[in-house]
Amino acid sequence: MGEYLIVLANDEKARVFTLQPVKFPDLESGPRIVELKDLINPEAMVGDQERYSDSKTGRGTAPRGGPVHGYDDRREQHLGELRRRFSAIVMNEVQKLAKAQQAGTIIVAASSPMRRYVSPAMETLAKQGFEVLKVAKNMINFSPQRIHAHLAGMGLVPEQKRLAA
Repeated sequence: MGEYLIVLANDEKARVFTLQPVKFPDLESGPRIVELKDLINPEAMVGDQERYSDSKTGRGTAPRGGPVHGYDDRREQHLGELRRRFSAIVMNEVQKLAKAQQAGTIIVAASSPMRRYVSPAMETLAKQGFEVLKVAKNMINFSPQRIHAHLAGMGLVPEQKRLAA
């Protein structure tokens, strides 16, 4: 049962952590950051050559060797839809975990493209009584200890107290 829920998300992956207090604070370093969930977006893992018939966007040639002409194949809209769907899955899972863990504070750190898709769900969580904090940094590839140290440095979570040897 953690007081904090830490959510990291980008186009391809999402990770959810909590801070768990230690049983014996005098004998153990704590609180410990523990990963609860690791979600992967398989649609975002597919490369452009597999997703689209033409690997380059915006160029086409006329029949019989005519001049090149431009077009918009709406790739950005398609990628936006993939992000929207994945963010809905992630935030639904976050809502379940927040209730199960009885979290009071939810910290969300998302990549720049994902922030706009995660924000509406963050507002919903805030209306449900959770304190929602936003971090404008993509920390998806950080180690758990580095995530904890970075958030503690920002004053968002308590620092891990280390025992003297």
